[in-house]
Amino acid sequence: MKKILTAAAVAVISLILQATCPAFAQNGRNFSDNQLVDAVSLYNEGHLQEAETLLSSICAASPENDAAWYYRGLTRIKLQNAAGAESDLKKAVSLDKGNFWYRYMLAGLYGMTGRTELTIDMYKELMKDFPKKTDLYYSLAQIYIGQNDLTEALKTIENIETQFGSNDGTVMTRFNILRRQDKGEEAFRVLDEYSKEYSSPQVLTVLGDYAMGMYDDSTALARYDAALDIDRDYAPAILGKAETYRMTRKYNDYFATLDVLTANPQVPAAAKADYLQAVFRQADRQFINTFKPQFDTTVSIAERVHPNDTSILETAGLYYFSTGRREKAADAFRTMKELSPENPVAAAEYIRILLFNGEWENAVTESEEAFRKFDNEPGFLDFANTAEYQLRNYDKIIDNCSRMLLASPGDSAVFVSSWSTIGDMKHKLGDDKSAFKAYDTLLKRYPDYSPALNNYAWFLAESGKKLNKALAMSRKTIDAEPDNVTYLDTYGWILYLLGRPADAKPYFKHAMMYGGKESATILRHYATVLEALGENDLAAVYRKQAEAKGEEEE
Repeated sequence: MKKILTAAAVAVISLILQATCPAFAQNGRNFSDNQLVDAVSLYNEGHLQEAETLLSSICAASPENDAAWYYRGLTRIKLQNAAGAESDLKKAVSLDKGNFWYRYMLAGLYGMTGRTELTIDMYKELMKDFPKKTDLYYSLAQIYIGQNDLTEALKTIENIETQFGSNDGTVMTRFNILRRQDKGEEAFRVLDEYSKEYSSPQVLTVLGDYAMGMYDDSTALARYDAALDIDRDYAPAILGKAETYRMTRKYNDYFATLDVLTANPQVPAAAKADYLQAVFRQADRQFINTFKPQFDTTVSIAERVHPNDTSILETAGLYYFSTGRREKAADAFRTMKELSPENPVAAAEYIRILLFNGEWENAVTESEEAFRKFDNEPGFLDFANTAEYQLRNYDKIIDNCSRMLLASPGDSAVFVSSWSTIGDMKHKLGDDKSAFKAYDTLLKRYPDYSPALNNYAWFLAESGKKLNKALAMSRKTIDAEPDNVTYLDTYGWILYLLGRPADAKPYFKHAMMYGGKESATILRHYATVLEALGENDLAAVYRKQAEAKGEEEE
């Protein structure tokens, strides 16, 4: 069979089959052309099991139908049945050795299953039979690059250029290979020589980037302008030009160029969003604040040009949040969520901004709605728990943790966080018996989970019960994290409660070196230990520091 069925050709497949497939001609219409049409449709629509079943019946009834074997091979690739796919593709090739696509897909399958040498051999054979198929050369070059066989990769590129001439693809591949060989000067010389003969926005922009890297901003701008003379909408050149102005502190030119970029509907929204987010993340906060009016204009232009693009809305939301306009940020993220109702990431971003804004009830409502829609994402209940904690709805947090455990029974992270949280909340509710039972459930499976060990030990210490057990658990936490001030405080305080203030002192002293002075609780505990040792003057210093910190929940 000399023609391949594709998605675009499904509508006329019957005519193709009648004209080119002997098997169909021999069987007349008994084995309907429409069966193969239907099978291809099922494949294209993603109904793979149904497609495989129908194709199998065609292969059984018409074993000389190479297209059926080919499509069953493709189907089995997607079903991750590599052995079956290989057998089918080999059968298709044996029935029509001259078919490029059959052999090309078989070569690809060899590559997917880690048999690169077989792929290389088949590509070389295909290149002999189909010398005008330039994609083969590029694919072969990429295989060599992936194997770090850069010499063979360069030979392949040279082969392309010998037969078909140079183009952007060959010169950029050569450029990248030479750079990987640490031949930077030669690599840029290749681009420079190419640019003298051919007009390429891509090459000129890379040369502009190189010039800027050499602090030659005038040459960089000239290269970018040359690229834009060829293609006024070429985003990398516009961005390069803008960055040159920013790096040379020509801020009026920078924002003028940036606004040209954001106002251009031909430049992909994602490219604008990526650049702006990089600026907002990396730039000095003072720079953003100094030029806030200009950035406001830029972001507003992007929103106007791409009002329904989620990447632009996310960028605007992040910008408004970072500049203290949390309501505008929430509006952007809400719109983003509404435009992408099936995207859990969009829902999560909106909930995060509600949490940042302290909109606890709204955060709970949105989290519950998101979990109903994306019930395989227990993290939404974690969001709800953050808000419920602020609302002091501890019973609801426990209920959410139980729901998370039911929703993700095999997820170790959910198991750990849920049981740990249940223990914490039971303690909040004054039910230490249930709290300790929750910690025991967790520690039975994960005996070294430090947060639960620490809380369990602390609550035992608070109750004055089983202090030796508490000490043993706390010891495990400081062995795991010897500089964690919370764990040091717990361990030192238990030693004090056991009547061992001299043993406790070194742990508090160590805590002071790693941030303990920022905690009123730890300062008070250290002062108490020092008083027990008769070091009242030093104790007074730390107690005064604790009072300056104010009250702190223990």
